[in-house]
Amino acid sequence: MPLPTSLCVYCGSSSGKHPEYVEQARVFGTEMARRGIALIYGGGKVGLMGTVADAVMAGGGKVVGVIPRQLVEREVAHPGLTEMHVVETMHQRKTRMYELSDAFVALPGGFGTMDEMFEMLTWAQLGLHTYPCGFLDVRSYYAPLRTMMDHMVNEGFVRPEQRESVWFGDSTEQLFDWMAHYQGSYTPKWIDSSSVEA
Repeated sequence: MPLPTSLCVYCGSSSGKHPEYVEQARVFGTEMARRGIALIYGGGKVGLMGTVADAVMAGGGKVVGVIPRQLVEREVAHPGLTEMHVVETMHQRKTRMYELSDAFVALPGGFGTMDEMFEMLTWAQLGLHTYPCGFLDVRSYYAPLRTMMDHMVNEGFVRPEQRESVWFGDSTEQLFDWMAHYQGSYTPKWIDSSSVEA
């Protein structure tokens, strides 16, 4: 498939403890703008979310935010985006971000980032989409998660093909190259026939 035209980025509403997280988020957003890829994200002005959005806009790119009304009211919404979609719930936020995107990338983040990205991985596992999903592994942040996913395969809860479809790496350039050559496919979820009644 060609490079995505609208990339959903999940990442922290904080900046983390190390400057490299912010720097790599800025590099990633700058590269998105250079390649003409629109950013779809959670609409915040703080943390890595704000850094990526600012970098895309500084490069002349399009940025679309999707944010629940309660977070707008807490004054964390970014005021300068190309578009802002205000929704009522977190579930609506995730659905709308999915509808606007044709690829998904997680930069370092916390529970919310994990929730959002794993929902997209689950939907891919169920055949609801065949879009690329990757983790930009700054400072080996996602190394334990990568190990956990391999453990899921080894223990028989995730198919090897499903695990292999998820990209991990620390190079923005390699991530975009991988997306440009990604061949989406659906592998049915592993169901043990011994657990199904005849």
